[in-house]
Formats: sequence, structure tokens, C-alpha cells
Amino acid sequence: MSDQASGLRRMKNNQVKVIAITGGKGGVGKTNVTLNMAVSLAQRGKRVLVLDADLGLANVDVLLGIRVTKNLSHVLSGECTLDEVIVTGPDGIMIIPATSGTQSMVELTDVEHAGLIQAFSSLQTPIDMLLIDTAAGISNMVVSFAQAAQDVVMVVCDEPTSITDAYALIKILSKQNGVYRFKIVANMVRSLREGQDLFTKLTRVTDRFLDASLELVACIPFDNNVRQAVRKQKVVVQAFPKTPASLAFKALANRACDWPIPHQPGGHLEFFIEKLLLNDVEPLRELR
Repeated sequence: MSDQASGLRRMKNNQVKVIAITGGKGGVGKTNVTLNMAVSLAQRGKRVLVLDADLGLANVDVLLGIRVTKNLSHVLSGECTLDEVIVTGPDGIMIIPATSGTQSMVELTDVEHAGLIQAFSSLQTPIDMLLIDTAAGISNMVVSFAQAAQDVVMVVCDEPTSITDAYALIKILSKQNGVYRFKIVANMVRSLREGQDLFTKLTRVTDRFLDASLELVACIPFDNNVRQAVRKQKVVVQAFPKTPASLAFKALANRACDWPIPHQPGGHLEFFIEKLLLNDVEPLRELR
């Protein structure tokens, strides 16, 4: 307990910006947004830690071609600490890898969930920003991470299912879990106008039915270089730094640097930990 308390006090002195990147459904480019944003922030001199929070279908290490020997499952089993599973990615970003294809990691008990988050309290590695790449869908784990983060970035593309699922997640977070502010990234759009129209489609329904505030923070253009970078197991801002998507990701990272860390609980890493430990996330109910 004394080690945990000292860990929390240390983190309190080092204000950490905590951002959850989510999307409601798979295939919207959420992990690509996370990694390109992380590398862009690192290029600005930020110490960035990426948490692969897709505990059953982890893919951050695969996308970057990084070989890992330990992951979050080893932290849960008590085999190692969180610091010991951190691997280094491009431009010095730090990554906490999850495991893939392990059902037990998808179905964590409340005790295991608390234990996983509690591991952060003993984290020794100094960081400035924590980016959480959540799983696709609307699970208790996704809700819990979004609820505890300072900022929630919702990645949406111009497809009916993407818009519908993003709305469903915003609805659950705002109506049941006290999250009312969302930063929207329109991904893989053909033009700035298309991104703005996509945002309008989403806000048309949220403004009418929900008590939620949405802000369009980036329009990432469709760029074949993104796919080429994935094939090279690199991020596009590193493989093709001058392409339209890269410039948009860098602009998003620049903007994120100006997002304030609130003085009240909610943005510092110790509050992130405490909120995750204290949140009693009930099984999700279907909203009517």
C-alpha cells in the first residue's frame, strides 16, 4: 500500500494527459490514428505511452513489426511489472502490449480489471501523455477507459455503420456514465467538406437526442500511403512524412498538445487510476 501511495504521489507531480481513442466499431482506423498521433507527439519531444487496450485482439505490436515477449497477461498473473512489459516503438514511443486470441483477457473479472489498472500505480517510467487504444465495440472495458480518461477521441468514417455505432457509444457514455465531451476525428475522408458533412450527420442526431458536446478536431484524408505504410509495418508519419494523411496526423497531434489538463480530478494519471479502480461499471443495459 505504501508503494502504491508513493507511486500515486509521484504521478501527481508529473501531470499526464490521458486520451482514450475509440470508435464504436472496427475498421475505422482507430489504431492507425492512435499510433500516428503518438509518433507525431514524440517527434514534438513528448514522452508518449500507448496502452493497447484491446485485451483480446491486440494488434499495436503487429502493426509496428515489434516482437514482444511479455504483455499485460503477464502483469495480471504477477510474473512481471508494468514497466517490464513496455517496449519501444518508432521515435521512442513506449507501448504496453496486450495479448491476442486469449479469451481470459476478454472476460476479466472485476478483481482482475482492478489489478490491471492498479499496476499503473507502481509505474516508474516517466511519461507526458498516455494514449489508450480501446477495443472496438461497446464493452464494459471500453466504457471504463473512456470514463476515466481526460479526453475521448471518437474516430468515425463516412459509413452508416460507423456513424450508428459511434452514436451508440456516445449515447451510452453520456446517458449512463457521465461523459459529455467528445473530440471527433473524421477518418479516411475524400475532402475537408466530406469530413465536415460527416460531422454534421453525427451532430444532427446527438444535438437532438443527447446531452453531449462534440468537437471536430481532425479530418484525416484518404491516402493510399497509409496502406503502404501498414504493409511496411510502419506509421505513415514516419514512412511518408509529407503526404496528406501525415500532415493531418501531425496537425492533430499539435492540437492535442493544447488540450488543457484540468485542475480538477480527471486528467492526471493518478486520477485516471483511481477512477478506474473506483468506477463500478454495471453490465451495459440496452438503451431505449
